[in-house]
Amino acid sequence: MSRQAPVRDFAPTVQRLRIRYAKRGRLRFTSHRDFQRALERAIRRAGVPVAFSTGFSPHPKISYSNSAPTGAASEAEYVEIGVTVECDPGLVATALDSALPPGLDIVDVVVASSSDFAARLEASRWRIELPEADRAQVEAAVTAFLAAEEVEVQRLMKSGMRTFDARSAVAEAFLVPESESGAAGAPEPQGCVILELVVRHTTPSVRPDDVLSALRRVADLVPPAPPRVTRLAQGPLDPVTCKVNDPFEPDRAGVE
Repeated sequence: MSRQAPVRDFAPTVQRLRIRYAKRGRLRFTSHRDFQRALERAIRRAGVPVAFSTGFSPHPKISYSNSAPTGAASEAEYVEIGVTVECDPGLVATALDSALPPGLDIVDVVVASSSDFAARLEASRWRIELPEADRAQVEAAVTAFLAAEEVEVQRLMKSGMRTFDARSAVAEAFLVPESESGAAGAPEPQGCVILELVVRHTTPSVRPDDVLSALRRVADLVPPAPPRVTRLAQGPLDPVTCKVNDPFEPDRAGVE
């Protein structure tokens, strides 16, 4: 007997909501799949009327954009959901935030009123904390890296070991002044050097650990303690100022 798709009454998508969320504290070690499961549970608990695909294996209409690697904290992760009833973004933000575990936090929700959102995520600003590092040594390594035209690194990918240039994707790299090292949170322990990067989204993607590998290659920089990485922002890149702008701005303005 041939199988037939089950007949179900699926309401159409009437609104798309774009969500910015953060991974903080111990939850930075959650994988992308872990977050997918947590978000789907939170949507059910919060009663958000998410739309579903049709077919033999219906799934919620949720799309993810450029997730941070496991182990990195982030203040700027993005996901979009389709809903079957028009919703107030503020109420959705509150309900989802209450349903998610602490450390997976909803930062903002907007109604999607523009297209090509993924194309707006042109670059990320990263913060790399290097506990117990020597500031002069790190500064010298960053200077050597920025002076190089190309710095090749290797990373194991699904297709195998791949060699690529880590330098060309880095639009900006600098050490945060010691007087400002606690600006993004609690003051850092003495001897913690903070490096900030603006990295263009390329193929293959250049990640903070690739930049650290490049610093090791150009200046033999080996952090004495495991670095702590946080994505501070991702969005459109201003090529003049190297500022990473808010990707929700066209949606807030209601641009079609």
